Amino acid sequence: MSIPSDSSLSSLSSLSSASTYGEKMKPISPEGDRKRFVAKPKDLEIDKLFRALVRLEGSDLHLKVGVPPYVRVAGTLRPLNRGPIDDDEMVRLIFPMFNERTRRIFDEDGGTDFAYSLEVDGKVWRFRVNVLTQMDHPGMVARRVNNWIPDFETLNLPPSLSKLCSFYQGMVLLAGVTGSGKTTTIASMLDWVNHRYYKHILTLEDPIEFTFTEDKSLINQREIGQDVKDFITGMKHAVREDPDVMLVGEMRDCETFETAIQAAETGHLVFGTIHASTAPSTLGRILDLFPQAMHTAIRSALAFNMKAIIAQKLLPSIREGVPRVPTVEIMMFNPTVRKLVLDGMDEKLPDAIRLCAEEGMQDFTMSLKHLVEVELIDRATAFEVAPNPEALKMALKGISVSDSGMLS
Repeated sequence: MSIPSDSSLSSLSSLSSASTYGEKMKPISPEGDRKRFVAKPKDLEIDKLFRALVRLEGSDLHLKVGVPPYVRVAGTLRPLNRGPIDDDEMVRLIFPMFNERTRRIFDEDGGTDFAYSLEVDGKVWRFRVNVLTQMDHPGMVARRVNNWIPDFETLNLPPSLSKLCSFYQGMVLLAGVTGSGKTTTIASMLDWVNHRYYKHILTLEDPIEFTFTEDKSLINQREIGQDVKDFITGMKHAVREDPDVMLVGEMRDCETFETAIQAAETGHLVFGTIHASTAPSTLGRILDLFPQAMHTAIRSALAFNMKAIIAQKLLPSIREGVPRVPTVEIMMFNPTVRKLVLDGMDEKLPDAIRLCAEEGMQDFTMSLKHLVEVELIDRATAFEVAPNPEALKMALKGISVSDSGMLS
């Protein structure tokens, strides 16, 4: 712990004196509190477009200067029956949604993300909004988030995921690229806990997408930028807020990951997401967050606190009523996987996943084989995304490779 310098102590002393004996501190305005926490927001001009998106059962709303608003319905973009949007209307539509933080990010970065909610026909809908700049014009893309959380069966997720929701402590990571369905899967897992255990679930999200209806669990959801400054601050607060289960929306840096691991070590079940393409490659992605000198310590922390890494991709489905379906890779940290992680033998992790299938693990080849066999995807799609097309071809013929000597 660093000791404050004399000048720092002096500054603290004078600050204390000023607040105690000097000028009175400015009182907090009750009207400001009421406006922040109680007052109902006024309808915005853009609300009519969000309502149209909901009533058309569209998934996305696109706004671009020079063309009419577009909505994506059943996977296809369609223009609304109205004139094009000009710059003046775009500003009127978009900018009233900004708060101080999102406006600052937009000005500095040329784009920003946030969540927006609206009541439509008696139901509250949430939208994940991205405001962008293109060719010096503002624009927007918003995704409608379902106001109900689907279960494992509805999402066609492996039933073995329920085992990962039953732990009392440890970490479970969801890996995948943007748009791979990580948020939906984690929401389904947390809701599984909600319907079965009397626990306190605390989430840190940027932004909040799914909102939970409490059943057996008490659930608090905090949005980065709105409810708390950032993930690191939120994690520091979280350990004092008596959570049993925590969600860290995204592991973006070493500080956030380190704090999450510490929470897992001290008796919490921590869920998180990370950008990686496969379960085994996620280890390298995590280690890249830290300097080389820390890699041995991080491997040890992962080996003894990680419960599982799940990687997934979303694929177009051929089954009626199922637009997309996830292909899922599951790597559980059993003794075999823990030893490989500790020894730095990451190249053998894919073999361990395949050889431990009876414990609920599976690789993408096994997942794709299952999806083809139950007629959720076609063979062409499976081979297009297969990491090893030859292995998938053999699997579909009923030929499997299972030689325990591969791990020796």
